[in-house]
Amino acid sequence: MSNIYGKQHRALQDSFDTRKMADRIDELVIVSEIPDEHRGFIESRDFFFLTTVDHRGYPTCSHKGGYPGFVKALDEKTLAFPSLDGNGMYLSMGNIAANPKIGMLFIDFETPHRVRVHGNASVSRDDPLLKEFHGAEMIVRVTIEEMFINCPRYIHRYQRVESSRYTPQPECEIRPPQWKRLDVMQDALPDREKHLAEKMGGEITFEEYAEMVLKGEG
Repeated sequence: MSNIYGKQHRALQDSFDTRKMADRIDELVIVSEIPDEHRGFIESRDFFFLTTVDHRGYPTCSHKGGYPGFVKALDEKTLAFPSLDGNGMYLSMGNIAANPKIGMLFIDFETPHRVRVHGNASVSRDDPLLKEFHGAEMIVRVTIEEMFINCPRYIHRYQRVESSRYTPQPECEIRPPQWKRLDVMQDALPDREKHLAEKMGGEITFEEYAEMVLKGEG
C-alpha cells in the first residue's frame, strides 16, 4: 500500500467506519508509475488543474491549457508540460521553485473520467524540450509519486465547444491577452510589450475590459 493516509485521514475513516474500504481502494487504484491507460488519457487532455504550495503554506490552484499532447509522459515516472506566457505573477512556477510538491487533476467532462497525480516538480528555462512546445517560457518536469483514478460520480457532463484562440500554434504569431491593452497597465508592462496596445487596436479602460471578460473575450 501507499502512504497516502495520515493520522487525520485515519481518524475520519475510523469515525465513519471506512478504513477497510479506504485500504482496499488504495490497493486497487493507487500506483507509483504511469500505466498505459493513464498515459493515453493524460496525453489526450487539452487542460488540467495544477496545485502548488506558496511560501505561506497556502495552496494555489491553477488551470493549465493547451492542445492535446501538451502534457507528455516521458517515461513510466515522468510527466512534462510547458509554462506559457501568463500574467507575469509566476505563482505556480515560483511555488515549484520553493516547494517541489505538486498535484495535478486531469478531467474528461464528456465521458466523464479523471486521474489525479501527486509528484515532485522542477522548472527549467533551458530544458531541451522547449523546442517541442511553441511559445513555452519554461518546462516543468514532474516525477510521479502516486497517481490514481477517481470515481466520476459527481462529474457533470459538458461538451467541448472550441479551442482557445490564444493557444500557441507552431508557425503562428502568439496572440497577446486583451488585458495588456489596459490603460492602467501600460507603465507596468515590460519594455518588450509596451507596443502591444497600439498593435491590438489601442488602449482600453478597465470597464471595457470587464465587458470583454463577461463575453469570454479577455
